[in-house]
Amino acid sequence: MFKIKRVLTLLLLLVLVANAQDQINAMKVPGNVSKIGPLSRAWLSAEYTDVVLYPHTIISKINSEVSITDKKAKKARIKALYDAESLSLLIEWKDTTVNVQEGCCSKTQADGFALQFPVVYSDVEKLPYINMGSKDRAVIVHLRKAAEQKRDVYFQSMQEYFDTYQKPVEESAKIDYGHVFISEGYRFVEEIKGDSSLVLMDMVYKDGTWKATLSRPLKAEYLDLTNGTFPVSIVTWDGNLSKVEHVEYISSWIGIKLFGMSGGDKLQESLKSQGEGDIYNGKKLAMENCAACHNFADSVTAPVNMAPDLSNVGGYSPVQYLVESIIDPSIIITPGYNPKAQSNFPWYNLDETGNQISTMPSYDWMDEKSIEDLVTYFKTLKAEVEEQSANK
Repeated sequence: MFKIKRVLTLLLLLVLVANAQDQINAMKVPGNVSKIGPLSRAWLSAEYTDVVLYPHTIISKINSEVSITDKKAKKARIKALYDAESLSLLIEWKDTTVNVQEGCCSKTQADGFALQFPVVYSDVEKLPYINMGSKDRAVIVHLRKAAEQKRDVYFQSMQEYFDTYQKPVEESAKIDYGHVFISEGYRFVEEIKGDSSLVLMDMVYKDGTWKATLSRPLKAEYLDLTNGTFPVSIVTWDGNLSKVEHVEYISSWIGIKLFGMSGGDKLQESLKSQGEGDIYNGKKLAMENCAACHNFADSVTAPVNMAPDLSNVGGYSPVQYLVESIIDPSIIITPGYNPKAQSNFPWYNLDETGNQISTMPSYDWMDEKSIEDLVTYFKTLKAEVEEQSANK
C-alpha cells in the first residue's frame, strides 16, 4: 500500500512539474521596440509562451456571495522583445464578446488587461502578494481598458492599422498610454504620472482574439528590469461578466528572461517550484486545519466568504507566498473582505495602531515536513483550463 501511494505521489508531482509555468524569453532586437503595437511585424521574430490565467474574485457589493469553484481558467499567450533601453510585451487571449467603454464616465464594464512587476524582486522569499502588491512590497501596475477609439477593434489589414494609428502617432509625436500605478495593496495605490509618458499600451480585437501590447523602459525611476530575469503577472478582465462578480483572470509570477543576459537563475527556479511534499498528507492536513473556514476543490462546507476561497490558490500563488501565509498570516491580508457584506466573518481585526491582524491563527507550530506537504497540496488547487484558448 505504501509503495502504491508513493508511486501515485510521484506521478502527481510529475504532472505538477509538467504544468509549471515556463519562463518567457525576451528576444533582443537591434531596432526600437518602445512604440510597436499589437499588429507590428516585429513580433514575427519572437516565440509565444502559453500562460494560464486563473479566476480570482473580488467581493465589493453588499451581501454579494460569489463562488469561483465552477469557473474555468483561461489560456493566454505572450511574446517579449527588448532593445538596449526598452521592453515590449504582446499578450493574446480569446474573448467571444467585445466590451468597450463608451466615454470617460460610462458604467459599461470594459474588457482590459494589466501587467504588474515587483519593485524589488532580489529576495525570492519576499515577493509581493500576486495581486496589487502588499505592505512594504510594492508593485508597478500597467493597466489598460478597451475604450471607445476607432483603432481598438477590427482592423482589416496592416495598412489600415498604420494609417489610422501608427502614422498619426509618428506625425503628431503623441503617445496613447495606459495608466501606471504603484501599489502596496488595494488601500495604498497611487498613480505615477511621470512614468506614464514613457509607456505605450494598446489593444486590438480581431477574429475573437484580443491582442494587447505594453512597451516601457527597462529602467525608470520606480522599476529596474535590467537584472537578467524579472517576474511579471498578467491580468485580464472580461467586461461581459456581471458587475457583481468582479472576476478577473490572473497568472502567477512568471519569469521573463532577457535572452543573452546573465542572472536570475535562482529566481526562475523558485517561480517554477510546485513543492516536493506528500500531496495526500497535505490534503489530510488541509481538511483538518483549513476546511472549517476556507472553501477549496475537495471541501466546500465553509460558509461562503468566511475566508478567502482557495479553489485556485495553487494557480496564482508561488510556493514561498503559501509558506509565509501559513506561518504568519498577518504579513499579507488577502484583499476582498467587505465589512458591510461580511460583518459576521471578519478576515482581520485592527490593533491599537490601526494595523490589520489576520483572524486566521498562525500555524508556525507545524513541523517543516507538514508545511511542505500542505503547500504541495495547495499547489494542486487549480481550475481546469477551458478548451478554448488563445492558440489557433
